[in-house]
Amino acid sequence: MKKQPSNKKSQSGYNISLLFSVLFLTGIGIVMIYSASFALALKKFGSEYYFLKKQALSAMIGIVVLVGFRYIPYKSFRFAAYPVLILALVFLIAIEISGFGYSAGGSARWLRFGSFGFQPSEFVRFALVIYLAYSMSKKIDKLREFNIGFLPHILVLIVFAALLIRQPDFGSVVILGAIAWIMLFVGGVPILHLLSPLLIILPVAYYLIVNAPYRIRRIMSFWDPWKYPTDEGYQIIHSLMAFGTGGIKGTGIGHSYQKLFYLPEPHTDFIFSVIGEELGLFGIFSILGLYSIILWRGISIAGNAKDTFGSFLAIGLTTAIGLQVCINMGVTLGLLPTKGLVLPFLSYGGTSLLFNMASIGILMNIGLARK
Repeated sequence: MKKQPSNKKSQSGYNISLLFSVLFLTGIGIVMIYSASFALALKKFGSEYYFLKKQALSAMIGIVVLVGFRYIPYKSFRFAAYPVLILALVFLIAIEISGFGYSAGGSARWLRFGSFGFQPSEFVRFALVIYLAYSMSKKIDKLREFNIGFLPHILVLIVFAALLIRQPDFGSVVILGAIAWIMLFVGGVPILHLLSPLLIILPVAYYLIVNAPYRIRRIMSFWDPWKYPTDEGYQIIHSLMAFGTGGIKGTGIGHSYQKLFYLPEPHTDFIFSVIGEELGLFGIFSILGLYSIILWRGISIAGNAKDTFGSFLAIGLTTAIGLQVCINMGVTLGLLPTKGLVLPFLSYGGTSLLFNMASIGILMNIGLARK
C-alpha cells in the first residue's frame, strides 16, 4: 500500500506554520491599522477607511507576491544578484537627481510615480541580502581572507550607507550594517575583520551625531524622555503611556486613547504601542509568539538548505525581518533611540509589506528545495 504524506506541509508544498504566522500577523495588522488611523484618516483625507483600503490592497498584492516567489527557484537569484544591486543603487541616486524623489517628515526617502509611492531603502535591504548570499557562497573557501571575504562586501555596504545617510535614513544604515555583519559572521569571516570597521564607524558616527542636533536630542531623550516631554521625548512618553494603559487585557480594539492625535505615527512606527494599549499584555505575547515562529522557521530553513547559497540567503532574509522587529519594539518600549522603522507585516506601508512577503516566499522555496 502506497504511503500517504504525513503532513500538510508535504502535500501542499507550503510551510504551514510559517504561512499561518505571516497571514495572521498581516490580518491583525489590517485591523490595527484601521483602529489606529481612522481618526487621522478622517481628519486628513475625509475618509476613515483611507489607510485601511490601501493596506488591504497591499496585503492582497503581497499574498500574490508571496505565492509567486514561492514558485521561483531560489537558485535563479544567483543570476539576479548584480542586476538587483545595481537597480537598488539607481533607485537611491534617483532620489537625489530625478524629479521623482520626494520628502516627508524632513527626509527624502521616497520615489513617486504618479499615485504610486516607493521606498527604495526596502529594496536596498532585499538586494543586499541577495548579493551577499551569492558573493559569499561563491567565495566560501576564501571568506577568511580579508581582501576576498571581507573588504569587497564592506565596500558595497559603504556605498549604500553613504547614499542613505544623505536622505537622511540612519535607521536603514544600522539595519544594513547589522545584516551584513551577521551574514559575514555566520559565513566564517574572522571576528577581528568584522571589528576592524569600528575604527572608521565610531569617528563617523560621532561626527554625524554632533553635526545633527536632532540626533543629539534623540539620544538625550532616550536616556530621560520625561525631561523632554514636549519635543524629542514626546513620542516615547506617549508610547509608554499606551502600554501602561493597556495593562494585561487591554482597553479593547478601537478604544485606544493615545492614537487620538497624542501618539505620532500610530499606524506606522508606533503601531506596537497601540496594540499594547488595545490588546494588552496578552496581545503583545501573541504577537511575539507569531514572530518567534517566523524566526524559528527561517533559521531552521537556513540550517537545512541544500547548498550554501540557500543557507546564506535564508539567514539574510530572516535576519532582516528579525532586526526590524527587535528595533521597532525596542524603540516603542523606550529601550532604543527613536528610529523610523516599521514593524513587519503589522505597520502601514505597502513597500515594506511587499518585500517582506517576497522574503517569506523565497524562504518557503528554499525550505521546499531540500526535499
